Amino acid sequence: MATHKPVLVDELFGDLIVSDGTNKWHAIHTKPQCEKKLAQYLRQNQNHYYLPQMDSIRHYQYRKVTFTKPMFPGYIFACFNPQDKASILISGYIVNFVKVPNESELIDELKQIYEGKARKADFRQSKWLQQGWKVQIVSGPFMGLTGIVQSQDKLSEVTLQVEILHQAVSMSVNPDDIKVLTQISYRQ
Repeated sequence: MATHKPVLVDELFGDLIVSDGTNKWHAIHTKPQCEKKLAQYLRQNQNHYYLPQMDSIRHYQYRKVTFTKPMFPGYIFACFNPQDKASILISGYIVNFVKVPNESELIDELKQIYEGKARKADFRQSKWLQQGWKVQIVSGPFMGLTGIVQSQDKLSEVTLQVEILHQAVSMSVNPDDIKVLTQISYRQ
């Protein structure tokens, strides 16, 4: 009987801060199922990365198996300088690099997800919202996080988005813990 050991990698290597000097944060589109392999490669080469992951449960005939999978399939976020780009490309796990127009905005979005995971949020894959209401969670276990709700009628489902990927995850919260900040609309 074959046994497969799951590939375990740290979600974060380094700090989620806006880089200084020549190092910049990039979104990297990977080949299928190569996110964790690229994370291992980046760590070996001392490049900071963030690979948000979520648990996935599979039920087989007589057992239940829990494993982690990337929250945003096909993507990893890494901080490196232009000289490291060629050596990262040599890894063989990359399709392309996604241009990050606003590094501080990306870091803020990733910090929201990181903080939610640290507070044990039960994230689910969600559709990216082009428009909605920006909200802040003002009480409860997720106090301080900001996200988006589809409408004021659906305050219990807060979506955390990564704009450059047009991907999102959502979590359930108590509507009494929400404060509506402003209506937003993203460009396509």
